[in-house]
Amino acid sequence: MPRNNDGFSYSRDQLQEIAQEVLDYAKHRGATACETDVSEGFGHSVTVRRGEVETIEYNRDKGLGVSVYLGQRRGHASSSDFSRTAVRAAVDAALSIASFTAKDDCAGLADEKLLWHGPSSFTDDLQLYHPWTLSIDGAVDLARRCEASAFAVSPEIRNSEGASVSRQESQFISGNSNGFLHGFSTSRHSISCSVIAGEGEDMQRDDWYSSRRNADKLAAPEEIGDYAARRALSRLGARRVPTCAVPVIFEAPQACGLLGSFVNAVSGGSLYRKSSFLLDSIGKQVFAPHINIVENPHLPGAVASTPYDDEGVATAPRDVIKDGVLQGYFLGSYSARKLGMQTTGNAGGSHNLILAPGKQSLAEMIASVPRGLLVTELLGQGVNYVTGDYSRGAAGYWIENGVIQYAVQEITIAGNMRDMFHNIVALGNDVIVRGGKQAPSMLIEGMTIAGA
Repeated sequence: MPRNNDGFSYSRDQLQEIAQEVLDYAKHRGATACETDVSEGFGHSVTVRRGEVETIEYNRDKGLGVSVYLGQRRGHASSSDFSRTAVRAAVDAALSIASFTAKDDCAGLADEKLLWHGPSSFTDDLQLYHPWTLSIDGAVDLARRCEASAFAVSPEIRNSEGASVSRQESQFISGNSNGFLHGFSTSRHSISCSVIAGEGEDMQRDDWYSSRRNADKLAAPEEIGDYAARRALSRLGARRVPTCAVPVIFEAPQACGLLGSFVNAVSGGSLYRKSSFLLDSIGKQVFAPHINIVENPHLPGAVASTPYDDEGVATAPRDVIKDGVLQGYFLGSYSARKLGMQTTGNAGGSHNLILAPGKQSLAEMIASVPRGLLVTELLGQGVNYVTGDYSRGAAGYWIENGVIQYAVQEITIAGNMRDMFHNIVALGNDVIVRGGKQAPSMLIEGMTIAGA
């Protein structure tokens, strides 16, 4: 099929016709309800290592997913073939699966009254699609500039794991038999660099990246390479520290990870399976009183912005944590029914979770710590969501009398997330965006460090 001038192989109207064909054929075959998602995407990425092109990757993908319901029995099938024969075969396969599944009282489409019916122009207002006319040669040039700036920082930058540039664009149409049929285009572009400092037994790596929907808002490649190099250099001479209990500062990227752990604990699947330490927590003090977290699905240009969730349910800005108190969970229709509640428009996850910053800079926060640890890297997956126990490998910097003394490695930090959330005593003003999470650095009292 000939490609459109915008780079996609299909027009939005063509994707909509395919989605409508799915819905019509499913109804014809006896499905009591149906939902579908039709999408395509394309892009390319390059990696340069030590000035030489290491990889060039092109991608062009398309896919169709269909879920059908026979009463409250559900079947799902997918296809990468958009021909009418293949589309109908996918619907037939989903119907066959549904005929063998057990009845589930909570299965079904989202309530019709909750679906998004706003103007299509609203997606334009969200600024989710910014095509990048970047050639392979242009991407190679950006990657080389990024890596060269890292090597230029110091002769102690001895090696590189590469600098990468990625351009990605996609579009989709979602629809269901309750009358919802809509879609839009999105983009996401990135530049990253990872380098190695030192030699022999004292070698350290670190990295940095920038990712945005709009390539014009990416950090300059030279800035990314320079910062990655300085981070790697600062870790030379790292050592272990004795086992102790001290305050721990989570650098902003690691604080975003803690936000992700919080979302997991108050999401529908964990709650209805009773596998979360935050069961029955709505209206209760979950964080320290000065902590406020909002969800803003309508933030222009943000990675997780959307007018509706994966089920077509309209999204809206809301308070999640207000003065430390939990205001609501993250639910899709199925988990909401399991819990006897209403969906929060979070089928597919959270949408731009924002931890309100404090007033201190990271330097001021460090200066306030008489003895403690700044964590800049976490390793492993040591989070038990049933109990809240938290134990992960870490690296960072040791603080004495408000001053960083040396780099630290090969340690473990441990605590319980219930206590950790309550023991956040300060937040920085250095907000960083990592995916759909925004957070500043945070200082948590009373964590245990297992070291030498």
